Amino acid sequence: MAAATAAVESVVVVHNVAKRHNVGTLARSATAFGVAEVVVVGRRDVSAFGSHGSTSHLRFRHFVSLATARAYLKDERGCDICGVEITDDALPVTARPFRRSTAFLFGNEGTGLSQKECEICDYFVYIAQYGGGTASLNVTVAASIVLHHFGVWAGFPERGREGNKFVVAEKPQGQSRGLYCSDSIEDVIEERKARKENACDIFEENGSSHPQESNGLDTMFTD
Repeated sequence: MAAATAAVESVVVVHNVAKRHNVGTLARSATAFGVAEVVVVGRRDVSAFGSHGSTSHLRFRHFVSLATARAYLKDERGCDICGVEITDDALPVTARPFRRSTAFLFGNEGTGLSQKECEICDYFVYIAQYGGGTASLNVTVAASIVLHHFGVWAGFPERGREGNKFVVAEKPQGQSRGLYCSDSIEDVIEERKARKENACDIFEENGSSHPQESNGLDTMFTD
């Protein structure tokens, strides 16, 4: 497919990441391949370990649910949502079936995308494998491959080089390293209430009536 003719952007979506430090490594790839924003859904206690300072060059946005994240991506950013998963109708990423600004949703290495995650996607791509030694790729490796293909399709300009390294931009002044929560306060309160009720149900089933309270919204952004 021919390269994009109008300015487009890429967004990375991570939902309830299994290994929180993966977000930091993913952020490093995101900055390398021109990602405009990282949208974190669900768990907020992610780590920037492995980012090598790249998180200061990215915008992070947090949503408590997939539904509110989808509304933001579709209505405010005008993105297609592309799930990276092997499905019956998935296309190889080498075909570059992109049409406009695209948000990429990556699944867990063990279970892939859940049914709820698949439901918010407009289409799917997969990464072809040619060797028989593994069934799947690490999520950060998969992200790097997909984001590179999108950058080539979109015609992102190549970064300048000095010696054997690419030139690193100046760190933005006054930019927060935390996550910006885009949900309304009512959404956050409802999410906390549901999480607390679910925790109480679990503890009652186990014979305890005193669950430890946690709002689950702590953020760890330290290298």
